[in-house]
Amino acid sequence: MKNKHLTDLERLEIEHALRQGASLKQIAKKIGKHHSTLSREILARRTASDKGAYGRITNRCILRATCDRHQLCLDKPDCVRRCASCPHCNRICPDFQEDVCAKLSRAPFVCNGCKDEPRCVLRKQYYIHKTAHRNYRDILVQTRRGANVTENELLGLDALVSPLIKKGQSIHHILTNNPDRFDLHEKTVYRYVAGGLLAAKNGDMPRICMLKPRARKPVEHKVDTKCRIGRTYQDYQAFLAAAPDLATVEMDTVVGRRGGKVLLTLQFVRCGFMLAFLRDRNDSQSVIDVFGRLWVLAGADLFQRLFPVLLTDNGSEFSNPKALELDPAGQLRTRVFYCDPRATNQKSRIERNHEFIRMVLPKGSSFDHLSQADVDKLMSHVNSYSRPSLQDKSPCDLFAFLHGTDLLDHLGIRKIPANEILLKPRLIP
Repeated sequence: MKNKHLTDLERLEIEHALRQGASLKQIAKKIGKHHSTLSREILARRTASDKGAYGRITNRCILRATCDRHQLCLDKPDCVRRCASCPHCNRICPDFQEDVCAKLSRAPFVCNGCKDEPRCVLRKQYYIHKTAHRNYRDILVQTRRGANVTENELLGLDALVSPLIKKGQSIHHILTNNPDRFDLHEKTVYRYVAGGLLAAKNGDMPRICMLKPRARKPVEHKVDTKCRIGRTYQDYQAFLAAAPDLATVEMDTVVGRRGGKVLLTLQFVRCGFMLAFLRDRNDSQSVIDVFGRLWVLAGADLFQRLFPVLLTDNGSEFSNPKALELDPAGQLRTRVFYCDPRATNQKSRIERNHEFIRMVLPKGSSFDHLSQADVDKLMSHVNSYSRPSLQDKSPCDLFAFLHGTDLLDHLGIRKIPANEILLKPRLIP
């Protein structure tokens, strides 16, 4: 069969036929594909939904019919309502076990066309052709670019090559004298260095510095896309469900003018506190360097308390998660997870907080004149700003309450008096 890939029109036909209640074999025959291909397509690209049922309490606990718990809400001692009939029950009950519809484990694996769907309160799965085709395109793009190397291979390559480059050795010399370590072409290693995947930089190689760079379109260098296996947003939710006391830190990038300096932002979700670090370029090594400095500054124990879980997007600068997760001794120090593509709502807190940064550094403005002291000054003003979501407290107040004022000083952040807060471009001349 020549055309192995499903088209957008074929995916639309699949969605329509599923809503009509057609079987997978009927649909497969209609679009000229094997039914096993159709099964894999639906399982890979179905979309989860928290949609409830009109007029019914959304209780997804497997014990909802027999449970007789009362007064789980400690702030409502006079409530006589059975907890199973309360929409907050699943969130606060320690015995909650989610009930999963058995129909989702057999064909057609989705709720499209299910007769019970309008009155079902369980978590649902739908096949939506627009979402499915967009997901397919994203994966196709990712597999056709980037670095064809695994996380472990990249770490090993970096440990060997970068120290020798900084000694003045050429890549040709290194690979010639270490033929048993890596089966890589010389040009490939040059690309990894230029793409910021290694600790060594172009500036560490004198010949590169003397050559005038060719005009070319910038290329995003990514580690093997398999790095996201086990680190998806669904994996993140399952991880937090098993360890609900762990705090999440959302991570993102704020870009100035293209090709210039950028900011790495870290938002502590529970208290709204944000850190920002100036980076010379938007690559994975610069992110690794920031976490290296934080590891040294905080120490092992404090670092693990501050950054137990990192949630970020799919940018190329975050494509080397293992280098962030492991300390210099190779021990696990944090966990990295990725949002779904184009799902900014999954880390909405940090996206909203970027609005304060843009009040001082508008989109399109250059960050090249900034120093880290300027960035710390900006974040001091941002973190001192009172928020209704924090009961009119500032992120500075809550962070100092949780971790102490000494840590604020170490991070370069100070509390700005309320009437002295300035969130205008003139804050940083």
